[in-house]
Amino acid sequence: MNIIVLVKQTFDTEEKIVVEQGSVVEDGVKFVINPYDEYAVEQAIQIRDEAGGKVTVVSVGPERAAEALRTALAMGADEAVLINDSRIGHDEHSVAMALHAFVSQEPYDLILGGNFSVDNGAGQVAVRLAKLLSIPHTSSITKLDIAAGSAVAHRDAEGDLETVELPLPALFTAQQGLNEPRYPSLQGIMKAKKKPFRELSLDDLNLDAGTVAPRTERKDLQLPPARQAGKMISGEPAEQAQELFRLLRTEAKVI
Repeated sequence: MNIIVLVKQTFDTEEKIVVEQGSVVEDGVKFVINPYDEYAVEQAIQIRDEAGGKVTVVSVGPERAAEALRTALAMGADEAVLINDSRIGHDEHSVAMALHAFVSQEPYDLILGGNFSVDNGAGQVAVRLAKLLSIPHTSSITKLDIAAGSAVAHRDAEGDLETVELPLPALFTAQQGLNEPRYPSLQGIMKAKKKPFRELSLDDLNLDAGTVAPRTERKDLQLPPARQAGKMISGEPAEQAQELFRLLRTEAKVI
């Protein structure tokens, strides 16, 4: 079984976010594989170990994104592909188009990705890719069983549970609880250095810059205002309710 896993490199979740002139400062920041993508990589490795085949991890990003791919290789993936070209836009449309150009040239039975990335949180890229490939998809899965050319998945539906059966090939995005991602061992890190690693540009994918031009633009970015100290409301219950209403209307401006 050929499995493709979509991987993104993101800020370490413990990093302090610094915004200057409408952009996040990346100097000196630690980057990691997107935590939700780790569940996808782990699931792909488990399926491969049971059914045989190959796990290919692919990412669209700058040169530093190779670190995330090498982490996936150290976990046990078989090969990695980095699509790195400054002409590729940064929005979900651009990334999905670049991934589509690569995936459509590769043999695959299953595509896995994270439910969303912890930096943007849009959760669009994988779903867009499934649409471009014209294959079924299910997001936010917490269990996945593969058998006889089909897949049965449990899906987290905002606190409820859905069971979905799809024919393969299909795409799934992983939610927390799907598995427990393994830590790369020293042996895995050493083996990762010898595994196939390809870096592709738009020219390699036969894509022109217009196809991967962004459809959206972020004009500005700023941190939320600092949280103010809480207020204690005293008096009789009726007075407290009246004062609370006044504060919600005049200060919080929520009513």
